[in-house]
Amino acid sequence: MNILVIGTFDSKREEYQFLVSEIQRLGASVTAMDIGTFSDGLGVEVDCVLAKKVLSAAGVSISEVRAARDRGEAMKQMAEGAALKSRELIDSGRVAGVIGMGGSGGSSVISAAMQRLPIGLPKVLLSTMAGGDTRAFVGSRDITLIPSITDISGLNRISRVMISSAAAAVVGMAEEYGKREQGAKAEKVFAASMFGNTTDCVNRCRDLLQRDRQEVLVFHATGTGGRTMEALIEDGFVDGCLDITTTEIADHVCEGILSAGPGRLAAAGQKGIPHLVVPGCVDMANFGPLDSVPERYRDSGRLLYEWNPAVTLMRTNVEENRRIGEIFVEKLNGARGPVHVLLPLRGVSILDADGERFCDREADESLFGVLREKLDPSIPLTELDLNINDPEFADAAVRLFEGMLA
Repeated sequence: MNILVIGTFDSKREEYQFLVSEIQRLGASVTAMDIGTFSDGLGVEVDCVLAKKVLSAAGVSISEVRAARDRGEAMKQMAEGAALKSRELIDSGRVAGVIGMGGSGGSSVISAAMQRLPIGLPKVLLSTMAGGDTRAFVGSRDITLIPSITDISGLNRISRVMISSAAAAVVGMAEEYGKREQGAKAEKVFAASMFGNTTDCVNRCRDLLQRDRQEVLVFHATGTGGRTMEALIEDGFVDGCLDITTTEIADHVCEGILSAGPGRLAAAGQKGIPHLVVPGCVDMANFGPLDSVPERYRDSGRLLYEWNPAVTLMRTNVEENRRIGEIFVEKLNGARGPVHVLLPLRGVSILDADGERFCDREADESLFGVLREKLDPSIPLTELDLNINDPEFADAAVRLFEGMLA
């Protein structure tokens, strides 16, 4: 069992030498990868991918990088080279787990490389940045972050404990990774997007589809969930997508906290896989506690609802729904594969059902009207006089999706 250790061996040589010794003490072998601009290996007897080889994979020479003395550009080039060299080692079957450690700079390079590696492969990062908003370091991959407690600067009674724990974590995960039963492979794998306000619909769709060796991967539409779903589609893991819950588009338009960024709704079309799209939960944008909602919304009398102490929902208005519709049209009209849009005319969420607090048919129609007018005529648009969570709506969604697969 071999563990890939990625690190800046110029600035943290002593700490990485201790990490390697701990991994070896636990019975694993080590391949080291140096991402230090001014180092030349780790200084211990292990296989080592030198920094010049890492940079060469990114198409630059180490002499050029050293001469430029541009730290930011050097980190970008190291991250690209480390991702390529790591993937090469993993594809050759030589690595069962990956570990690194560092501050903000080292963590950014190491995590950028880890984000390009397969899901399931153990990835452990001991970092001073393992707290607060860690989206930049985790991305859409299964990276395990461990807080370093102290800075990774020298060996002391705290850092030794934390490095030893990180070594034990990656070795233990790698052991299980090597023994893991993969099980019978599904003939088809589908992605579905879900939110609390569309749970009934997506659960029913999943139950109807998960038969005959078909799997449904459900992603919580919290920004990270949408980005992860898009990434897996890009990587070719998915045969079709039931995009029932596109609420992250609303957060993107309203600058809410659950935006998945401008790439949402793009991957399925680019890959050409069947893509059933529903404007689920676009009636709401998400913010934190009530006092965290931007003043421009609080002071303008917008309809706000404290979903729980940590989440405040804001009802999207006519103009915002029009802009959401424009994004749908832009993304879906460029799709290379089959697309079908399904509209629930009696509400796009639980809160948008008849008589509920977010029920606003004028706002809904603002979005629906854009789709009717501007969606490519070759893209089917089906309208149902149902709420998104009515069982009949889920049944219809599955029928349409299965027709696209056929």
